[in-house]
Amino acid sequence: MIRSETKIRVRYGETDQMGYVYYGVYAQYYEVGRVDAMRSLGFSYKQIEEKGLLMPVIDFSISYKKPAFYDDEITVVTYVRDKPLGVRIIFEYECFNQAGELLNTGKVTLVMIEKVTNKMCKIPDWFQNAFNAFF
Repeated sequence: MIRSETKIRVRYGETDQMGYVYYGVYAQYYEVGRVDAMRSLGFSYKQIEEKGLLMPVIDFSISYKKPAFYDDEITVVTYVRDKPLGVRIIFEYECFNQAGELLNTGKVTLVMIEKVTNKMCKIPDWFQNAFNAFF
């Protein structure tokens, strides 16, 4: 299993009229966590794209528990619980405030596509092999 932690400070512009972090911002927080998790594998999204591959999101779900507020320090915990097979990779998330309270949980499914053809493709061996140390 891969587990990665990322700290994010809530900016004023990410809050709504109620003073809560706007619900849609968590998709961006999850992406920051996902990028950090990918780096723990030894490569970046940029390097994946340079190899002619893209990873679009095909499914996103979130369950909100508590709000976060301006200037809170959020910890995004990102998990890959299963080694990716086929064309999909699933990331799961938990966000906590600085008091350690669970704010939300989420799940994002991405697929691998070839940049040139824009068609789904099997996850390449070099990508899958990066997960071997974690599973």
